Amino acid sequence: MVLDGTTIVAIGLVFFVLIIFWQTVVIVPQQSAFVVERVGRFSAVLQAGFHILIPFVDVIRYRHSLKEVAHDIPPQVCITRDNVQVGVDGILYLKIMNPERASYGVSDYLFAIGQLAQTNLRSEVGKLDLDRTFEERMHINAQVVTELDKASEAWGVKVLRYEIKNITPPHDVLAAMEKQMRAEREKRAVILNSEGQRDAAINSAEGEKQQVIKASEARRQQQINEAEGQASAILAVATATAEGIRQVAQAIKDPGGFEATQLRVAEQYVAQFGELAKSTNALILPANVSDVGSMIALAMKSIQAATPGTPAR
Repeated sequence: MVLDGTTIVAIGLVFFVLIIFWQTVVIVPQQSAFVVERVGRFSAVLQAGFHILIPFVDVIRYRHSLKEVAHDIPPQVCITRDNVQVGVDGILYLKIMNPERASYGVSDYLFAIGQLAQTNLRSEVGKLDLDRTFEERMHINAQVVTELDKASEAWGVKVLRYEIKNITPPHDVLAAMEKQMRAEREKRAVILNSEGQRDAAINSAEGEKQQVIKASEARRQQQINEAEGQASAILAVATATAEGIRQVAQAIKDPGGFEATQLRVAEQYVAQFGELAKSTNALILPANVSDVGSMIALAMKSIQAATPGTPAR
């Protein structure tokens, strides 16, 4: 099929219109930003949505994603303050805040921030001893972010956080650290064992002390109780004796009491004299054995002297 000149011109016009439309209409996706140059100079930053450009004048020079980006920092050798080489790698989280600065402030912001992160990481690790590098990860991360944030502000990039992934000491240092950790565990075990024995000895001594105290208190209470019992018994006997004496004295004062007392004294005299004769072979007799009445009279005089108010006989 042979095309005439009119058809060729029409087809050319269609292609030209399509090219013009392609150069004119721009649709920017969400969380993206396009940097437009007009005649080689910065013109505008296109946000998400539909935009129309001037064909052959406006050119989209840079396309940026406004999402948060995780940038891997490759492993590097750092020297601690105690001259130990350790391998450290990390990951950096950043986000473009100003697409214009990210386009014209630095040629490659990812490379620049990565190099700056490695430099600051070596500097921060060099301030710490090897043992503290494992404990101060959060401090190192915060310091790296602070230093990167100062430099990246001019590049239109915000460093959100930095995380150390691994800290790898040399194998001989790892072996020495394992021996040290084992020695520390054994030391803690020995200390805990000795403290346990000490506490057990203290508890045993305290128990024995309490036992001795309780026993002494029990003996003291027993002695107090026994003394109180004996005192009560003595008091009861004395009270009973006094009451008996009062009753005897009252009985002597009563009519016929004196005669009864004489009879009782005579009975006791005869009984005791008889017992004396039974208990020994040698017997000492008074000169007036037969005069029982005089003996009774002498005893009754003593009774009368002890009990005033007794009628005289």
